[in-house]
Amino acid sequence: MKKILSLILSVLMILSMTACGASSSPEDAGYTVAIVQQMDHPSLDEIRTSVVARLEELAAEKGISLQIEEYNGQNDQSALNQIGAQVVGDGCDLIIPIATLAALCMVTAAEGTETPIVYAAISDPASAGLTGLSNVTGTSDALNTPFILDMMLAVQPDVQTVGLLYSNSEVNSAAPIAEAKAYLEEKGIAYLEKTGNTTDEILSAAASLVDRVDAVFTPTDNVVMAAETAVAEILTGAGIPHYTGADSFVEAGAFATCGVNYTDLGAKTAEMAFDILIGGQIPEYHVMDGGIITVNGDTADAIGLDCSPLTDMGSIFETIAVGE
Repeated sequence: MKKILSLILSVLMILSMTACGASSSPEDAGYTVAIVQQMDHPSLDEIRTSVVARLEELAAEKGISLQIEEYNGQNDQSALNQIGAQVVGDGCDLIIPIATLAALCMVTAAEGTETPIVYAAISDPASAGLTGLSNVTGTSDALNTPFILDMMLAVQPDVQTVGLLYSNSEVNSAAPIAEAKAYLEEKGIAYLEKTGNTTDEILSAAASLVDRVDAVFTPTDNVVMAAETAVAEILTGAGIPHYTGADSFVEAGAFATCGVNYTDLGAKTAEMAFDILIGGQIPEYHVMDGGIITVNGDTADAIGLDCSPLTDMGSIFETIAVGE
């Protein structure tokens, strides 16, 4: 009887060990990913949609169970901090913050843990303090500010004064604004800075530029983007072209940009995150290729600008219309 009991226990132990071995296989593992979007606006929405789609595609290919939780901080730091505390406390396997403030809040929340953070669309990771961290990486939509201002001079060679419209609460706007100032000073072109941290403040700032500047530059600034439809109405109505840091501005009515494809950026972010989930090392952050010039044809017509000087400047040139 003792021999039979011993045999049964041995068989059960073998079966138990086999089951544990099977569950430890990456293909059978289940993971939870938290996507934390800083706020609503078209570029960030596009990134989130692309991240989710690519993660689901990769999980299906590998036969991995993946739970994706989506959060939006509505550009409120307190709300983002609460989200961070929640997802870290819940034991999320990986966090994907979209935009700089969301990334900074998630890094703070995950401090002291090894929770991987794969950010999306950080213009300047080094200036934001998002480099040199063992658990942090992601994708950068670094802006080529001098090139966008080259576009401005190609279209408006006689420009005298440029408005710099941005939010001084946006970390990612600091470096490109500094670059814009240096560029304009070198060219002997005057500039006028106007800032705001709410939609109403941004609209007031935009209105204050009317009759005072020949063109306006805004980098990949989330606060301005959230107000861009109304900003574009003010500036276009005054005959002032708005040169910006992302195509979402142009879709909302701004004149022109040169930047990255945010669907591609979202997919790349998802691929980096998925590789880390299934046991990969955390790589250096990835800077997306840019060179895509986008012009709003309706805005160009309304202001009376000739876009032909831009057609051969970028790797891709495309014209859209408001509402497309």
